[in-house]
Amino acid sequence: MKTLHIDCTFGIAGDMLLAALVDLGADLDQIAVALRRLPIDPFALETRSVDRCGIRSRLLRIALEPEGHDHSHGHDHQDHDHDHDYDHGHGHGHDHEHAPGHRRAGDILAMVADADLPPRVGRRATAIFTAIAEAEGRIHGIDPAEVHLHEVGAMDSIIDILGVCLALEALDIETITATPVPVGYGVVSMAHGRFPIPAPATLELLKGVPLSTFEPDVAGELTTPTGAAFLATLVESFRPAPAGTPVEIGYGAGNRDFPHPNVLRVISLETAAPDQGRETIAVLACQLDDATGEQLGHLMGVLLDARALDVFYTPVTMKKSRPGTLVTVLAPCDEADRLETLMLRHSPTFGVRRHHTTRRILERRIESVEIDGINVRFKIGSLDGEEIRVAPEYEDIARFARERAKTLDEAQRLVLEAWHRQTAAD
Repeated sequence: MKTLHIDCTFGIAGDMLLAALVDLGADLDQIAVALRRLPIDPFALETRSVDRCGIRSRLLRIALEPEGHDHSHGHDHQDHDHDHDYDHGHGHGHDHEHAPGHRRAGDILAMVADADLPPRVGRRATAIFTAIAEAEGRIHGIDPAEVHLHEVGAMDSIIDILGVCLALEALDIETITATPVPVGYGVVSMAHGRFPIPAPATLELLKGVPLSTFEPDVAGELTTPTGAAFLATLVESFRPAPAGTPVEIGYGAGNRDFPHPNVLRVISLETAAPDQGRETIAVLACQLDDATGEQLGHLMGVLLDARALDVFYTPVTMKKSRPGTLVTVLAPCDEADRLETLMLRHSPTFGVRRHHTTRRILERRIESVEIDGINVRFKIGSLDGEEIRVAPEYEDIARFARERAKTLDEAQRLVLEAWHRQTAAD
């Protein structure tokens, strides 16, 4: 299975990611051919090799005017006024030499939906443009479909986003991981005034994305809204590097020279395909000898409400022969940091242990049956295509028992009988 790891130690912008993917092996000419099938303005694409602090990297250039007009672009997201909340820069991006066009997010999404694109390209591009529109909609309090995307709606930004999605498809990338991302510092100018970095749209898009504690000593914006949108929608997990065998490495350059390498690095890795029905989870644990029953009850509720897969308590004997409680939390890997923080905040512990393990799970789906006017959900578990487990949801059984004055055992028997009648009729 092919995994792409995005090393955005020094930030990320749309043009840098596209340039890095071309450096990794994606064919820029084929990407341009696919883009020209879309109803967009004339353009030309090229890359050239540049040096950034001794690192040979590829710089993307986009010409949006017909040949004969000197309006080439290169993203610059530092010392550059934003037309809206979007740019392509930190010295990464397009030096917009003419006013960018404005397009409704709904029109861009309709264009993607109508385009003859590979299914995965369409899904990825739709997710990115939707995330941008929703971020803008939340910031300005309007319907996302009615959001007018300024620079990100300009042709060069559409080319960046669709170009990246086409490049990922050309490289047959299935899974994407990334490092935590720096945002930079300082103040940036936009159409709505001057704002501290990160810009509002960038920060909105980075909700749930871990930010890097490392910040290069250069004032300016290190991650653009378009770069943030890629991370928010395409990346499955954030980590220093996933397990796997590196196969190819690509470098995408920003426009300016900084004291640090102004590059985005991408790494193609061969990783083992996951076992069917098996997934990796995080196991969090701590031992308590000074927690009250009320604290333990509250902690379990907090963790389950925060989407822990399971929480359980085990009696243990601790040092000085004190009776204690082992708190064990099963967590999705991408939720482990947040759940770990909740354990530290809502219990008396001074530390939480973590390790990763795998579990094999049944394929699951939810169906329902109506009995005596009450809808009861059933969880169906299948193994290798065979249904081997049928379990009614406890809360629904309990509600049926309360509202129809039945015992829990009677309610469960009646519900299972109704389920069997329904499946036999089907």
